[in-house]
Amino acid sequence: MRVIRRAEELGKRTAKFYIWPRFGDEVKLRLTKDKVVSFLWQHFLLLISLYVMTLGVAVCVRSHLGSCVISVLPYVFDQAGRQGMVPALTIGQYTCIMNFILVFGQILVLRRKFQLVQLFQLVIGFFFGYLIDLNMFLTTWLVPDALWMQILTQFVGCTILGFGIAFEVRCGSVTMPGEGFPVAISKVTGIEFPKVKICVDTTLVILGVAACFAFFGAWQWHIVGVGTLFAMFYVGFAVKQVSKRIGWFNKVLHYRPGFRRYVFGLARMIYKKK
Repeated sequence: MRVIRRAEELGKRTAKFYIWPRFGDEVKLRLTKDKVVSFLWQHFLLLISLYVMTLGVAVCVRSHLGSCVISVLPYVFDQAGRQGMVPALTIGQYTCIMNFILVFGQILVLRRKFQLVQLFQLVIGFFFGYLIDLNMFLTTWLVPDALWMQILTQFVGCTILGFGIAFEVRCGSVTMPGEGFPVAISKVTGIEFPKVKICVDTTLVILGVAACFAFFGAWQWHIVGVGTLFAMFYVGFAVKQVSKRIGWFNKVLHYRPGFRRYVFGLARMIYKKK
């Protein structure tokens, strides 16, 4: 009898423990839910920021005055692929490859100091490349013929890119591979990030020019042109100006009540159907 009573008491305690969570467990569960929702909302806004950035990249390419720095090499290989010199991949696909190389470069530079969470840059880089191709498709109608139209297109593209970068930085996720590589070099060498960033961007442009001569035997001004030089200076200026005026974005980033109710309401509905 004692054994049976002991088993019943133990069963009641076990049932009580699993059925009625303690206050601390409820707090932990709520914190976990908040973290999940915060992560989803943060990266949803990041995805929108990436779309804006890639729209700016696509518009710059359409200007035919020179692409922005991040797309110089992919654009060269895209054009070479159209002539059968290299695999016929898109600008976005070559951008994905370049982003992978930049992340691998970070691993080589930082070695044991490289944080595994930074591998998430590969995911960001993949979406960035995919969205470039999407926006290249959506801007096929944009064919500026006159010089003033090309200049205006380049200016608008760089401005849109500046807006996208400013929002992307505010999202506070991992950096883009194009920024992560200079950050890694800056950490190892102790050189200030802006100086390293300028050197890396200049190197990418020089490699783009070298690739033009290697594939086509001449400088391709519609790939690396005056628009590229303009983008190197103006985009940074645009990012600074936009960043000063988007303090409201922090409120958007931290305001999630409606989104929280929607996500958990949808989860409950799916669970009930099961």
